[in-house]
Amino acid sequence: MTVYFVGAGPGAPDLITLRGLRRLEASPVCLYAGSLVPRELLDACPPGARLVDTAELTLDEIVAELAAAHRDGLDVARLHSGDPSVFSAVAEQMRRLDALGVPYEVVPGVPAFAAAAAALGRELTVPGVGQTVVLTRTSARATPMPDGEDLATLGASRATMVLHLAVQRIDAVVAELLPSYGADCPVAVVARASRPDEVILRGTLADIAGRVHEAGIRRTAVIVVGRVLSATQFPDSHLYSAARERAARERACGGS
Repeated sequence: MTVYFVGAGPGAPDLITLRGLRRLEASPVCLYAGSLVPRELLDACPPGARLVDTAELTLDEIVAELAAAHRDGLDVARLHSGDPSVFSAVAEQMRRLDALGVPYEVVPGVPAFAAAAAALGRELTVPGVGQTVVLTRTSARATPMPDGEDLATLGASRATMVLHLAVQRIDAVVAELLPSYGADCPVAVVARASRPDEVILRGTLADIAGRVHEAGIRRTAVIVVGRVLSATQFPDSHLYSAARERAARERACGGS
């Protein structure tokens, strides 16, 4: 058997990958985060599949379910919201499975920050404006951040910053980023990206906290900070430029 850690995507049920859907359709056991994973995805599970909502389970209880399926020779689809590579708590599950000798596979999913960028109609890496994206969070009600990963330190580069699990601390986020980015720096908050009840707030570091409080957004939101959000005057990418094509032709002709 195999445990498949499947990225279920940011919320819209049709944003799961084909591979993820096929793993789900073929697994007689499915563990899912009920508060985040769309219920419609569970309709793809095989008839009679064991469905386990992990929202109220501890890590030990989750691993016990995976180990039990392993003993019974049953494949497991372990559905996680977004993509398993970021803020998914998959690492500690894989560590436990390694110790137990239980095989697993990771199936990527559409991450929340990608869905947020799509909702905003923005590329997060704009030529001449921003070519680096920092994915981070804050430490409130979660494990402490490692040394050197506080917002003030990360913000010193003024790179485009995407914060998960931080909207409840929007006032503190603004206070820590203001010295580096400036009050006029564009900010967007996307709550429940890709879902029917999606909410998009746009503003600056000067006013975004008030907008968040007014909208009552307290969870399931991504904060995007950076000049790429409002950039209109920037050079075209070298990828499709005429100069690039000309240089390629010159190299092919030996530089003549």
